[in-house]
Amino acid sequence: MLICNERQISDDFSFPGIHLFMAHVAFSRLIGVIVVAGLTSCRTSETISESSERAPSPRISDSPDASDSAQAPPRHAPPVVTGKAELGKPAPLFSLLDEAGKTVSLTDYRGKIVVLEWFNPFCPFVKASHERGSMKPAIEKAERQGAVWLAVNSAGPGKQGHEAVANAAAKKQWNMNYPVLMDATGEVGRAYGAQRTPHMFVIDSAGILVYMGAIDNSPDGDRGSPKDGVLVSHVEEALEDIAMKRAVRTASTEAYGCTVKYGGDR
Repeated sequence: MLICNERQISDDFSFPGIHLFMAHVAFSRLIGVIVVAGLTSCRTSETISESSERAPSPRISDSPDASDSAQAPPRHAPPVVTGKAELGKPAPLFSLLDEAGKTVSLTDYRGKIVVLEWFNPFCPFVKASHERGSMKPAIEKAERQGAVWLAVNSAGPGKQGHEAVANAAAKKQWNMNYPVLMDATGEVGRAYGAQRTPHMFVIDSAGILVYMGAIDNSPDGDRGSPKDGVLVSHVEEALEDIAMKRAVRTASTEAYGCTVKYGGDR
């Protein structure tokens, strides 16, 4: 039988034995704290990660500069025009924005007869021609013939008739079912030599300029004072001659009306 006396027990727990035991206990507790702290940190990281994945990404529109970058296209884009107008030669090609901001190009109507009408909504001759003169009958004849009718406004910025809103209002008032092309720089007007509103140009289906001048021979605009007492619609005659496949009988006349309000002109 093993007999342990008081001294033996005391010696077993004397230094350094007791120190080693206490150090072991402290080390075990420290390991436990580290493990618990590590598990807590992992759970916190996972929570943050899940929260980040669920959070919606900021939209571009939330940026304070987004509204500034999404600007509407300019009302008057720089025109594209080639060449100068000359009777019997290909008509100058061009691209312009209409009063609604849509791009219209002469090449859109390749193979069609095209009538160009230089336009200013505030010009009294334009008003008379549309309300009482030869413009409406000529437009109706062109439509029956399958021709295209385009108005062109070469008024420069700050000039009479320049505003797109005014042109849109005139279209509605006079039931114009064709676009008004905004030639704010005047490049297209100058290429064609447009001097008056209205000033008319007729292009045949081959793209050749066959008529340039007045809408008719009544310089008051309302068919009330034709030269020699007989009203002649020059544009209608040109359309008839094209339909009959013959040379236009009167290819050029002097246009009457208001001056074109080009930018930079006084």
